[in-house]
Amino acid sequence: MDEIWTIKRCMEWTEGFLGRCGEERPRLAAEWLLGMATGFKRIDLYMNMDRPLSSQELAVMHDAAVRRRGGEPLQYILGETSFRTIDVTCERGVLIPRPETEMLVELVLEYLDREILGPMQPALRRERVELPWNAEVDQARQEERARLAEEKRAAGAGEVPDAAGGEPGAAAEAEDNGPAAEMLETGDAGAAEAPSDVQDAEGNGGVGHVRRARVLEVGCGTGCISLSIASERAGRVLCVATDIDAHAVGLARRNRERLGISPDKVDIRQGDLTAPVTADELGTFDVLVSNPPYIPSRVMPTLPVEVRDFEPSLALDGGEDGLDIFRRLLSAAPRMLSPGGLLACELFEDALDVAAGLCRAAGMEDVRVASDLARRPRFVLARMPRL
Repeated sequence: MDEIWTIKRCMEWTEGFLGRCGEERPRLAAEWLLGMATGFKRIDLYMNMDRPLSSQELAVMHDAAVRRRGGEPLQYILGETSFRTIDVTCERGVLIPRPETEMLVELVLEYLDREILGPMQPALRRERVELPWNAEVDQARQEERARLAEEKRAAGAGEVPDAAGGEPGAAAEAEDNGPAAEMLETGDAGAAEAPSDVQDAEGNGGVGHVRRARVLEVGCGTGCISLSIASERAGRVLCVATDIDAHAVGLARRNRERLGISPDKVDIRQGDLTAPVTADELGTFDVLVSNPPYIPSRVMPTLPVEVRDFEPSLALDGGEDGLDIFRRLLSAAPRMLSPGGLLACELFEDALDVAAGLCRAAGMEDVRVASDLARRPRFVLARMPRL
C-alpha cells in the first residue's frame, strides 16, 4: 500500500486484470472505471497519467475490479449508461438499456415523423460518448444501411420522384441521411425545435399550431424509451410510462429529473401494464411501445452470468414461449390506441413470426417484423385499423 499507483499504472494493471477475466474491451472498461473513481473525463485521464491515486480512489478501483470479475455488468458498477442521445442512471434491480432498444425508439420516431409530426429541423450535434459496446452497434448499423440501400437500388426505389416532386432518388437519400440515420449524433434534450407552421390535431395548417403525439410505454424500467422520445422530439410528444416495479418507477423519475424533462411531458406511473391509464385517456395514444419481458423460461438458465445473476428476472422472463406479456399488450392495444395507432414491441428472435401471426389474427393491419442491427428478427410492428 506504500507503493505509488499513478493513473497510468492503475490503468495498465486494470486492463490486464480485466482482460484475463474475459472482458472484451479491457482498456476501455479500465478507462471508464478510472473515470468513475477520479471524476475525470476520458481525455483528462490521458493528460494526468502521472497523477498518483488517493487511497480512496484506489479502494474504489479495487472494489470495481472485483465486482467486474464476478460478472457484474459494467453499467451497474458505473451507475449509468448512454442511450441514444441521453445518459441514464442504472441500478441493480432494473433492466439495463440495450443497443437493440435504441432501434425500437428509432422505429417509433420514424412512424411519428411520417404519420403524425411531419419533418423536423436538423438537431444540433453532440459528440457521441464512447462505450465498450459501441463498436458492434456502429458496424451493424453501417451494414444495415448498406443492405437497405442495395435493396432500394434493386427495387428501383431510388428512381421514383419524392412526394414533393423532387428529383429521382431524393426521397431515398433523405431517408438515409435524415434524423433517424443521425440518431446517435443529435443534440441534447430540446435541441430539435418543431416547425412553426405544421398541422394541428385536426390536420388544419396554421402558424403556431403544433401537432403533438401521444405515446404509451409499458414496462419503462430506467425510462430510457420515453425519455429518449421526449428528448428527441421536444415539445411535440407527450409520454405516459408505466412499470409494475416501484424501484423502476423511482429510478425512471430520477432519470427524468436528471434530464430536466417535466412530468407533464413524461408522466411515469406505477401499475400493472396499462392499469395506470385513466378512462379519459383510452383510445388517445398514437403509439403503444414496449420492451417487455420476452426471454422464454427455458432459455433463462442459459443466459450469460452477468444477465442471469444480476438483472431482474421480472424484466426478462416472458413465460413458456416468451410471449406472455406480449399477448396481454396485444389484447389491450385496441383500448389504448387511436385508429391507425402503432403497436411496437421488442421480442425474442424466435418468437417474432408467432407474434406477427397473433397480431394478424387480432385484426391488426400493416403487420411486419423488423430486424435489429445484427440482422436478427427483433421487433413486431402493427397498426390498429383506420376508420
